[in-house]
Amino acid sequence: MVPKESTSDELRTLLADMPAWGSEFSRTFANHAPMVLVALDRIGGGSAQLRRFFHHYRDAKQLAPFAQPLKRLDGKSWKAAVGMREREPDLRVFFAGEVARLGIHEALELYLPDLADGIGASAFHALMRAAYGVLRADETDVAIALAYWSATYLPLPEAKGAPPITHDPAEVLAMTAAIKPLHGMQLHDLLWQNMRDAGNVLEFAPVVDWLDIGPDTMEKMAATALAIFAATQHFAALHIITGLHWIRLLEPHCDEATLHRMLRVFWQGIAALMGELGFPEMPDRTAVDRWRHIQVPDWPEMHAIAAQSYDEHDISLAFSASEEMKVYGDPLYRVVVARRLGLIGDYTK
Repeated sequence: MVPKESTSDELRTLLADMPAWGSEFSRTFANHAPMVLVALDRIGGGSAQLRRFFHHYRDAKQLAPFAQPLKRLDGKSWKAAVGMREREPDLRVFFAGEVARLGIHEALELYLPDLADGIGASAFHALMRAAYGVLRADETDVAIALAYWSATYLPLPEAKGAPPITHDPAEVLAMTAAIKPLHGMQLHDLLWQNMRDAGNVLEFAPVVDWLDIGPDTMEKMAATALAIFAATQHFAALHIITGLHWIRLLEPHCDEATLHRMLRVFWQGIAALMGELGFPEMPDRTAVDRWRHIQVPDWPEMHAIAAQSYDEHDISLAFSASEEMKVYGDPLYRVVVARRLGLIGDYTK
């Protein structure tokens, strides 16, 4: 009798084919499959669920084959290809050689300082691929992520070193919401395009220097992200929760200065999405505390429900939120996932 193939074997089989697919598909939407398959496996998805999800995702999104490299890059010339999506195949060859030469930790330690200011690449999805590559300790995925991050690098206004004006990430968002030229801007379907457009507003330029980054900044950002998503269930707010999980996975592989730059520019990118978010106000602390006491299923039950979903963001959030709750202990993570999955109604009214 042939033994049943384990989920990890199925995952390895599927992931072995992922480099053949483009990092993005139509109109530069991000291909989530290489990362979400890992998340699905981590929340208990079985072999059949992994196959079902990928086949549906591949066909629904009409994933395109990855392009062929055109011209060789080296340690001096690779920076000339930054921000050029058409050079991603060349960047992938370059970074595959670098990760093979240096190893994952040393390659990230060397190249993240150059890429930190472009963390908004493909609306944080290059960050996502890097984080999942680290999670699996997979050299191929880390090299792919570095190439993807480089090719889709999103420049926002550079920090000028002006004195910060607050320790509170929520205050930065509130102050950004008060920038009048951001109101009424045309919104695109793609998050990175809305980030880019906000970054081109002259009055937005100082935002990057407003936040004082310290040892507890990531925790404060996580609390702000959770409160905003709890209040809005907005698609863009979901990416704040997951994005902070991804940064935390990269944290051991960069020095303090690089981590602080990534956090600074990440929050600048979130501020650039305030129009997308509808300029929300932070919910009242009393209300947030009431929400976190709502009774919802525990993680195993919610993970099992999320694993049945064809929505990549259901799976990504269910995994990241449960991982973030391990760090911060806030039961509101379970509540927001329960609402996302339709297990509870709107508790904000």
